Amino acid sequence: MKNQVRAYFVEAKWFHEWQIPTMEEYMCIALLSSGYSLLITSCFIGMREVVTKEALDWVMNDPKIVRASNILGLMNDMTSYKLKRGHIALAIECYMKQYDVLEEQVHNEFHDQIVKAWMDINQEILKPTAVPMSLLTLILNLSRVLDVVYREGDSYTSVGEGMKDNIRSLLIHPIV
Repeated sequence: MKNQVRAYFVEAKWFHEWQIPTMEEYMCIALLSSGYSLLITSCFIGMREVVTKEALDWVMNDPKIVRASNILGLMNDMTSYKLKRGHIALAIECYMKQYDVLEEQVHNEFHDQIVKAWMDINQEILKPTAVPMSLLTLILNLSRVLDVVYREGDSYTSVGEGMKDNIRSLLIHPIV
């Protein structure tokens, strides 16, 4: 949690100084400030009957599946960039400035990174590991949530009919 707060401080500094960091600087901070790793760890703690000290140590060492799942946060940046809400520079702006490319090229690059991240997640799910499958499944399911929320736009900030239909089909009209 301390690292997440430190990341918020860096983002606030960038915002107040109108600074656009390099893509590498941005990703290091954004992966912390997203809170996603903290969410995974918190969920692990809530699974008392399954989680072990070794599993917590494993997740705290930033395994490949967690890193790949974090990359899916680029989908948030891709949809948020269109809204231009007046906050820190997003990954798209950092990438465009650093590599002097157009927005469409950045979208293509991020799409490729997201496809690779899904391949990494799937490989980690299929690979035998000392970590219980229920913990890996939790990370997979959180990744799926990111995909559903950001695939067709920012359904977290602006809930549209598509997301409402998803919620209705899950909670009101489930397929049993």
